[in-house]
Amino acid sequence: MSVATAGNDHRLGANEAPPAIVSIFLGDQLTDIIEQVERGGAKTSKEGSFLNVGVDSLPAVAKDTTDRNRSSTFAFTGAKFEFRAVGSNMNPSAANMVLNTIVAEAVSEMCDQLEADKKAGKDFNTSLQKVLQDIIKKHKKVVFNGDNYTAEWEKEAKKRGLPNLKNTPEALESLKVKKNIQVFVKHGVLTETEVASRYEINKHAYETVLVLEGNCAATIARTQLIPAALSYQQQLADTIKSVGSTGKTTNQKKLLKEISGLIEESLSKVESIEKAVAKHDAAKIKSEMALLRESIDALETLVPAYVWPLPTYAEMLLMNA
Repeated sequence: MSVATAGNDHRLGANEAPPAIVSIFLGDQLTDIIEQVERGGAKTSKEGSFLNVGVDSLPAVAKDTTDRNRSSTFAFTGAKFEFRAVGSNMNPSAANMVLNTIVAEAVSEMCDQLEADKKAGKDFNTSLQKVLQDIIKKHKKVVFNGDNYTAEWEKEAKKRGLPNLKNTPEALESLKVKKNIQVFVKHGVLTETEVASRYEINKHAYETVLVLEGNCAATIARTQLIPAALSYQQQLADTIKSVGSTGKTTNQKKLLKEISGLIEESLSKVESIEKAVAKHDAAKIKSEMALLRESIDALETLVPAYVWPLPTYAEMLLMNA
């Protein structure tokens, strides 16, 4: 929720790292330690190694006992945790507020249990060991040291009961969950009214961006791409007409029919987007933009490059200037 925006929807769980599933990469050293704690107490720790740069005059460089695992949402990188889901245009204060509140609540719960055990006359170290073991057993499902990009991890995360909220509206619903509101209120971070206001503000910001995106998509399609397709459609129709009965035009007519159909589809989707924009229906805008893209992408593969007004995917991805 703390990193959910219309722009970040294109990254998280979509086209770029990390996925929308929040898991933690601990690396070999920390994973080994928590496994020892779960079994009864940590007694050893894996040692780091050295990087030999191959130059005798330079000293060996100490290597961390873990890598960065750039596919992880929340990775331990040798001396710190990286929360890698914050968007590049976002202020990280919201994420920091949520993370710090979570840490405060976790420490508070541990302290409450230890203080209760102390009053009951229990040994502190024994109580601490049990608290840590209980935490690890309950929450180790969030630890994942593998490749977060794979479909297999999505399936595994679902089995573990980890949420996979792939868009902002889904993520924002967590601000309505009573236990989440209570955590902020308990620690004096936000009042109930302030939590509710953040839901409304973030929802409005998301819808505003979707309206802008919808307007942009509809305008580009209506004023640039569809006119280019119509121009080629006219050229093709004129060519078929000029050939007449003097040559075979079966496949040309088939191509003309396909292009005409895609133009109709595109115009229909543009109209749907414009109607959704008028109603500020973000969900409808998003779904209709995806459908518009399908028909426009298909037209791009059929309309000649010299007619198409924008750089094609081939030009952007495969060809050097």
